[in-house]
Amino acid sequence: MDRFVEFAGNNTLLVLALLTSFFVVIFTELRRKAGDVTSVVAGSAVQLINNDAAVIDLRSAESFARGHIVNARNVPFDELEGRLDKLGKLKGKPVIAVCDAGITSNKALAKLREAGFESVYSLKGGMHGWSQEGLPIVTSKKTGRRK
Repeated sequence: MDRFVEFAGNNTLLVLALLTSFFVVIFTELRRKAGDVTSVVAGSAVQLINNDAAVIDLRSAESFARGHIVNARNVPFDELEGRLDKLGKLKGKPVIAVCDAGITSNKALAKLREAGFESVYSLKGGMHGWSQEGLPIVTSKKTGRRK
């Protein structure tokens, strides 16, 4: 213990940097939990999809046509609020919001929760994360475009 105190006394800036980074990590995690943002990795999303979760793709129609998750519904983020009534039948099931990188889908979660969706998730890493995991992607040519 004496050696620790001696080290801390000799390296105050290093100890302060360590304590600051520790508190930043704790603060960030608490803020994330308080914001109730729920992100799922691709493997967990597959499990949710296999248990009847709906996938809402928030990307543009062009990006959606280039490749999307099987049975995903394309609802561009800009149109989400106007189409919440049509998505109302999904309120009783888990919903996974997907965008390019996982940032826009976090914004969409708040709107979906305000509309009464109880079990909503954001795909961590978005379609980029999904692709990096080597999971299947279909194009609109194969499945027909859904709205």
